[in-house]
Order: sequence, then C-alpha cells, then structure tokens
Amino acid sequence: MESEHGWKFTQCFGDKADLEDVTEADIISTVEFDHTGDYLATGDKGGRVVLFERSDNFYTEFQSHEPEFDYLKSLEIEEKINRIKWLRPNNNALYMLTTNDKTIKLWKVCEKTLKQVAENNLLDGDRAPPADIANLRLPKLVSCENIVAAIPRKIYANAHTYHINSISVNSDGETYLSADDLRINLWNLGINNQSFNIVDIKPANMEDLTEVITAAEFHPASCNYFMYSSSKGTVKLCDMREAALCDQHAKQFEEVEDPASKNFFSEIISSVSDVRFSADGRYILSRDYLTLRLWDINMEREPVRTISVHDYLKPKLCDLYENDCIFDKFECNISGDGKQAMTGSYNNYFSIYNLADEGGASDVMLQADKNAFRAKRVQGPNGSKSKVGIPRNGRGGLSKDDIDPENIDYNRKILHSSWHPRENTLAVAATNNLFIFTD
Repeated sequence: MESEHGWKFTQCFGDKADLEDVTEADIISTVEFDHTGDYLATGDKGGRVVLFERSDNFYTEFQSHEPEFDYLKSLEIEEKINRIKWLRPNNNALYMLTTNDKTIKLWKVCEKTLKQVAENNLLDGDRAPPADIANLRLPKLVSCENIVAAIPRKIYANAHTYHINSISVNSDGETYLSADDLRINLWNLGINNQSFNIVDIKPANMEDLTEVITAAEFHPASCNYFMYSSSKGTVKLCDMREAALCDQHAKQFEEVEDPASKNFFSEIISSVSDVRFSADGRYILSRDYLTLRLWDINMEREPVRTISVHDYLKPKLCDLYENDCIFDKFECNISGDGKQAMTGSYNNYFSIYNLADEGGASDVMLQADKNAFRAKRVQGPNGSKSKVGIPRNGRGGLSKDDIDPENIDYNRKILHSSWHPRENTLAVAATNNLFIFTD
C-alpha cells in the first residue's frame, strides 16, 4: 500500500510584514542545518547570521560581515551572506564558516558566563580607603548572567578575484573548498593566509570565456573527491589524487540537449544553479532553471531520474528573461535517507519528490506563505487543520494543474532551503520568513 505523506507546516520565524514593507537587508540569503539537526543557521542580505536551537527556538544572532569597499578596483563589496557551512562541534562550542562575495570567516559560538566585581576596597568611591593593611579586602568576582557569544576565530581573505558562490567542508574535518566564478581554492582551516588553487577555468583571453563555475561540494565520505557544476549544464567530479590542479575531471555528468529543440533561452536555462551529494555519496542531485536531475556517480551516460519542476513556465520564458527571473538560482536538497528531494519555485511554492516513484504520484507541492496558510488552512484526513495548500486526491498539497502562470507572483520565490540530516524536516526561506515543515 502506498504510504501517505503528511507534510505539515509547524513554525514560522520572522517579521509578518507585507512583501512591500520588507527591507532588503532582512531578506534571507542562505539556510543550513548542522550535522546533528539540533541547530539551524540563516544568513541574510544585511550580513547577519541568526541561529536557532531545537529546544528553545531562537539561540543567538550576530553580525558576520559588514559592507566594504575595494579601493583598488573601485568596487563595493556587499555584506550579504552567500553561504553558511557548519563544522563539527568541539569543546561545547559550535563552529561555522560564513562567506560573502569575497571574505570567508570561521566563527566560534559558545555560552559564556559574565562576571563582575562584587566587592573591593573602595566600593567605587563610596567608602574611604582602609586605614591599615589588616582591613584590606580581596576583590570578589560573582557570576551575573550567561550569554551566547560569537567570536571570529579566523578570516580567510584576498583569495578570490570573483564572487564566491560556494564553500564546502571536507570529510577530513581539516580542509574546505571555496569556489568563485572561475576558480576553486582548497584551504586548511588552521591557515588563513594561504590556499591552493585546485580548479582554474579562466582562459588566457577573457573574450574566449564560455562557462563559469556555479556551485561546488566535497564528497561526504571520500576526502579526495569533489564536484563542481557549470553554466553549460555540466557537473564534473574531480579526484585530487590525480593532479594538484584538477582541470581534468574524473567524470562528467551532462544530459545533451536535442539540437532541434534549442532556442535563444536554452543556454541560460541549462545552467546548473545547485548540486548536492546524497548522504552516502552515491548520488548527485542537480538543479537547473526548469529541471531537477538525479545522477548515479557510477553512470555518466544519463540521469537516473529527470524531474520537471515548473514546466508550466516554458511559454513564459520571454517574460522571465525581461524581468531577470530567468537568472534566479534555485537550490535543491536531498533527504538524509536519499529517498526524497526538494526544490523551490515561484509564488513561494516548493515541491517534495519521491525519487523512487517515477510516475510522481506521491510527489507533494506546498506553499510557504503565511497568507496562504491563514486563507487555505484545510482539514486533513485525520481531522487536523495543519496542512498548507489545496488538497489533491485527499492529500495535503497543491497540484501543478491548478497553477495559472499568469497569476504567479515572481517576486515571491523559494530559493534557499535545508533538509534536516536525520529526519523529514525542512527549513524553507521565503523572503524574510523562515518556515519549518515536517512529515
């Protein structure tokens, strides 16, 4: 018997203001669960990082990056947080890497006890000095309150000429990579003034440039493997044991398009915006503008499964090009057990796909929207009213057939999300709000 999905909206964090009233700095730009799933981090366009703890919800907030100006190139460097990656916790402290376009920072987040002097000889001038040595008092420190402190431990700067789009921590726990449009660098966490260039696709003449790097990630188990995707629609798997500079990939995953179906938009919509390894490292999930693909790393010939995310937008590509939405970079996620995948769309829609179900009968489309949650709160089969959207065949969720491309709000979109590593819980960023959904 087919299992019944029960995805439910459980929490919403953030200001409930209308979209028009949201300030640019409050828009969430990245979301990431830690390895345990007990902590969740979000970064925004204002350079802030907000941490949530499973038991008490809000944990702490700190300013990770500030706006800067590169005087040599006359360029403003935004404070927007592009990526957050967690490191393994150590000595009761949390560690994470955060990055904007140019600078990566290693943060230590820990609880501290503030102490203050409760007794001394002068009592801040309220008492006369002691008359003799026998009356001298030793100062006393007493604990007054516990705080959560965020301390920058390392700053990794001046290694990228172009904008950083990805960081990924290696399974060895000692190194990480950072990728920009044309290069990927390998860092040791303990050394912040030196990195090694492991991929360089910059041509000798920039007029010959045909592709850029869009995302990169280390293999979750084998520390010598990493992959990167490109704007040409390819995903390349590299082995650092083969050469110091991994310009020659070990494997390439690409679905070649039929030349007869090519058009003006083909190259734009084929650009891969995100890639993820499954937790066991066997599969690669890639997302381009219209499609989600699942690859087996042992089979380069074709993807195991190809999923159309929002094929109803194909007739609207010209409009999407004019309003620049065609360049939106949607992220994708794969569940900890590797059985489900998730990615976002417009109008704050996002879809959860059963990767084993070729027919898509058990796929679920939901909407992360506080207004839709209030207006379309529907009764589930068990009598509860916690599912978001319009029921389809008795299931909670929306149907693609119900969606009218003419009435979609393209300013509301699900670009950033994170899947809990051990259970079916999703954190979904919708403008300045963070929604939590559980199955």
